[in-house]
Amino acid sequence: MPSAGLAPRRIVQLSVLLAMFAAFTAQLVGALLPNVPTFVAASAAGLALDLYLQHQQPGLLSLLGKIRFDVTVRQLLRDMLIMVGLLRIDGINPLEEQSPLTIALLAFYTLHFACQAVAVLVRRTRSLPIVTRNIDTSALGLTPAPPRVLARRAGHRLLTFSVPATAGLMLTAITTDAYWGGIGLAVSLTLIGAGTLHLGSWLLPRKRVASEQKAMDWLNTWLADYRPTVGMYFSGGTTSAYQANMWLSTLAELDGRPLIVLRERFMVQKIDATDVPIVCIPKVANLMNLEHSTLKVLLHPANSGKTSQVLRIPSIKHAFINHGESDKLSSCNPYAKAYDEVWVAGPAARERYQLADIGVEDKDIVEVGRPQLSPILPYAGTPAGARGGAADERFTTVLYAPTWEGWTNDPGNTSVILAGENIVRELLADPKVRLLYKPHPMTGNVDPRAGQANARIKEMIAEANAQRAGERPGPEAAAELARRDAELGELTTTSFRTSADETERMLLQGSPDAGRAAAVAEATAAWETAYWASFPEWEHQIITAARPAIYSCFNQADLLISDVSSVVSDYLTSEKPYAVANTSGLSEEEFRSGFPTVRAATILSPKAQGVAALLETVRNPEKDELAEARAELKEHLLGPSDPPSLARFDAAALALAEKADERRARLAARLAEIPSQHESEEEDAELTDDPVNA
Repeated sequence: MPSAGLAPRRIVQLSVLLAMFAAFTAQLVGALLPNVPTFVAASAAGLALDLYLQHQQPGLLSLLGKIRFDVTVRQLLRDMLIMVGLLRIDGINPLEEQSPLTIALLAFYTLHFACQAVAVLVRRTRSLPIVTRNIDTSALGLTPAPPRVLARRAGHRLLTFSVPATAGLMLTAITTDAYWGGIGLAVSLTLIGAGTLHLGSWLLPRKRVASEQKAMDWLNTWLADYRPTVGMYFSGGTTSAYQANMWLSTLAELDGRPLIVLRERFMVQKIDATDVPIVCIPKVANLMNLEHSTLKVLLHPANSGKTSQVLRIPSIKHAFINHGESDKLSSCNPYAKAYDEVWVAGPAARERYQLADIGVEDKDIVEVGRPQLSPILPYAGTPAGARGGAADERFTTVLYAPTWEGWTNDPGNTSVILAGENIVRELLADPKVRLLYKPHPMTGNVDPRAGQANARIKEMIAEANAQRAGERPGPEAAAELARRDAELGELTTTSFRTSADETERMLLQGSPDAGRAAAVAEATAAWETAYWASFPEWEHQIITAARPAIYSCFNQADLLISDVSSVVSDYLTSEKPYAVANTSGLSEEEFRSGFPTVRAATILSPKAQGVAALLETVRNPEKDELAEARAELKEHLLGPSDPPSLARFDAAALALAEKADERRARLAARLAEIPSQHESEEEDAELTDDPVNA
């Protein structure tokens, strides 16, 4: 299916390429004949087509750039053909009329390249060694960014400022009067000249931001004033931000002063709304400044290549908290032994590390539960049913949340490829089922078959919805959702100008307003209520956006169908029925034995046999033979309910911070002994050199 989706885009790109080369060919033919109508039409069409590319086809622009046919080359070729055409059109004097036009055109390109050089300097001066959020940066002297067309869009600038010149030269071709070309070029020269001067003003002291050294000095001063104690370190790709976002609420609740440390600049805007200060430090050399801060503990929700860089700081203790626990091999990565401690939810993870035998010692494993699972509601019996409807009108809400194919390409990682369509087909065949389909955001990233199956599943759901009918919520429900969406957006999103750069965003995202975190939590809950109320209960849903979150889907569901993943462990908090698809090739007995998280689950084969019987069990709890097993497995996976998980997590953070303090105290004691040893050695040397004492 992805190939079918890409076909129209490729057809458009091919059509644009053909149109571009046709325009250049027509312009050349029109210039050489000369044929003024063809020449003028082709010149104007070529410029218009290039302007279209700047806005609508960035992918094609990148491709053209790779073959050295970028926008500058194209515009130079277009202008060269224009000058050739003017040279061959009767009535235009080459020496007296065209030469000044040529000189003016060369001056325009000179100013264009000068503006580009200034743009490079401005971007460099505005690129700080750090990026922050939720921190007052007024001391850095940050200023708004220059217009994007001047500072960052060289091609767009060249084409836009070329429009008056091209229009004037075309009028000259039509009228054979060089006056119009001179007017057009004068306008273009004025625009590019004024733009260059305006852009250059950002190099003046009043608009320049702090230098790299001053920025790092400011960071060190801020760290000394804020005195962070516990932080979360995160590095990852564009789709991995969810791994950090799931820990934001927990981090904000810890005793001490929390901090988020990032490594990629783009990740600063990927982190969800939070009041916790965020500092992005891309360079390793600057990262080492954390060694001199009061930071004692760093929590790591994911492994990455850049994690090893921060592990070099001996004054900070490091704990691996993971972004989810499952029976997959990724939950027992040998990299974990690099951390001082590995924090897990419950006894099951401890056993998993012991069985994996990857070098993580049992004494370094700390059971802390899963504090972010508190929003998940407990099992409340039979399906909630239609609002105010009779018992036979109730819908059973089933959440199908498969994981992705993973880096190992193991067929047992995701059920989407082998079982997904069969599972969905069986669920859609039941008229009293409402399906919530929430695939992993990285589905199809490694194996195209997963992406293709995912697309087919979405088509199946859309077709099933088209065959259903019933009463829908009134327009007031949609209006309420829109109102809640705007309210939540106002709290969680910062409005940036189109021209805003990283530095301007830092300026706008200073210290958060007091009480914002509580307001965001309240607005999120109100949004989720409005979201679910805006759909009829009989309508299947495909959920791929960040909202509603997976835990909100848990609360809607009467049954979960998933794979061996952390989704299963988290869902067990509710103790509601769940099923796991076995696409591993193992027998059911081997599957249950090899993956502890499925011991209280209904096992589905790739053909999805047993879905009907599973639904019957959900609708009739007296037939549920796994309820007690789920309760036992919940404690085994997630630990006891008392003391609460957040309390255990906080206690673990304080205990690890104390170990960091003890290490610093030992180091200080050893350093204090060094001067006395030197003094003793100097006294011995003096006695040896004294002839009397000798």
